Amino acid sequence: MYRGSCLCKAVQFEIHGPIRDIIYCHCSQCRKAQGSAFATNGNVAANQFKIVSGADQLTGYANSETQTKYFCRHCGSPIVSKNTQHPDQVRVRLGTIDSDITERPEAHIFVDSRANWDSIHDDIPQYEEYEPNRD
Repeated sequence: MYRGSCLCKAVQFEIHGPIRDIIYCHCSQCRKAQGSAFATNGNVAANQFKIVSGADQLTGYANSETQTKYFCRHCGSPIVSKNTQHPDQVRVRLGTIDSDITERPEAHIFVDSRANWDSIHDDIPQYEEYEPNRD
């Protein structure tokens, strides 16, 4: 099990299962949402993700017709995003997880739109677009 929270601890959650498809996303939307060079996200089964406190402190931003990003209304920490095309999963911002994470990132995506001041210094595969795990 993983435990996580926002910066101010108003929102706390648990993950009761594995984190899949961990990626570093360099798209402009993730850079804006994180305020950093990229976002580190992973998929979790929706029935294995539980807000244990502060659900009423989450607010959402619909950044497309199908996707809503949820964050703490107090400190602004991004917690998850949900996509109506994939209702069985949530996409968790890994920086909000307090527990040690055993799974590892699998790819960098949208590398062509990465910040011009950012450099990638690892040997993880890089893609111009989203390349989901092809299991």
